[in-house]
Amino acid sequence: MEGGGSGDGSLTNVLASPNRDFVISPSGDKVSVKELEGKTIGLYFAANWYSKCETFNPVLAQVYAQLKEQGLKFEVVFVSSDEDQSLFEQFHSKMPWLAVPFNDLQAKRGLTERYHIEGIPSLIILNPNGELLRTDGVDLIYRYGCQAYPFTPERMIELEAEEKSRHASQTLEKLLAINGRDYVLSHKEQVLVSNLVGKTVGLYFSANCSPCAKFTSRLVSIYDSLKEKNKEFEIVFVSMDKDLDEFLQCFNGMPWLALPYDNESSKDLSRYFDIKGIPSLIIVGPDGKTVTRDGRNLINLHMEMAFPFTEAQLQLLQERIDEEAKAYPTTFHHVGHQHVLNLVSANSGGGPYICCECDEQGSGWAYQCIDCGYEVHLKCVNEVGKETEKNNQEFDGHDGSISATNAAES
Repeated sequence: MEGGGSGDGSLTNVLASPNRDFVISPSGDKVSVKELEGKTIGLYFAANWYSKCETFNPVLAQVYAQLKEQGLKFEVVFVSSDEDQSLFEQFHSKMPWLAVPFNDLQAKRGLTERYHIEGIPSLIILNPNGELLRTDGVDLIYRYGCQAYPFTPERMIELEAEEKSRHASQTLEKLLAINGRDYVLSHKEQVLVSNLVGKTVGLYFSANCSPCAKFTSRLVSIYDSLKEKNKEFEIVFVSMDKDLDEFLQCFNGMPWLALPYDNESSKDLSRYFDIKGIPSLIIVGPDGKTVTRDGRNLINLHMEMAFPFTEAQLQLLQERIDEEAKAYPTTFHHVGHQHVLNLVSANSGGGPYICCECDEQGSGWAYQCIDCGYEVHLKCVNEVGKETEKNNQEFDGHDGSISATNAAES
């Protein structure tokens, strides 16, 4: 998002305070704010206690180093939300850039209010005159890397035009045949990328982490099911792992293909598809064009029925869900929640949500508690209902009072 006049002002007005005309290096050395004049500045709002900041730090550090190597006038200034001086120093020591002193609480509070910071990590871009350029620096770094510099409107127009052109001419070979390598890996051999042309292909951005392991287990089930039905579907693992050993450990648990481990190539693909978190599943159609970037949520919502992930298929599924929802009770006493849940649709209060039963995203139809925002998928509350009924049957005949109570609740 482009900046406006509310954040305008010289760098001295922005970064200095009545009793301070310097910022500090990771080693604690003072650096005069005047030394930053004439540079493009990234005000980096972050904290040690938030995992997304830990994730973004190395990404920003790499871009920072690349811009420095090119001799470009760019500097980052860390604005801390850490709990105390010690944690600030510990976190700042992992950064190659400058920071507002931790004990200048008034300056940090003023910067937070001045640029309307509502969440972290946040990277505010100022032009060499100290005027606000962009408020979406984090997204731009993830999306374009060092190519985003100098973050001007003209540069954004150029990048968006280049991106549009690349997507318009996209083919599977252009995506996967990188640096002259025309193959991907199975667990036994190299597989030519050309063998995948004409299939629906899922590019699975994942790594050796807990959320990825959970979704991988579900995706394996879907993959095996589609293979048994001879569907023209393949998955290619795009590793976001830190090293080759983690890649191999992760890939060993997958039945599909993988890009050979190459951290830079994976990052390029991640930027190309604007991947903001993992696991993420991008679906590429038989023509080599992107069908959807929302493969993960579609799998969670529709399982193998989501295939081939086209608008026509999703419309068909939505119509089926709307029809099936007519048979659901309008209220439900879900055993996982104290209050009565109400059936809602996209037209009656439903919308994007995270299911409180399975922790996956939902959209539209849900059972919802208006009092506290508790929401679950229709399929999840139905499954719990079935489990309750099963428990009732098991209790019946053993303890009359328990059976009666459970029967009343169900």
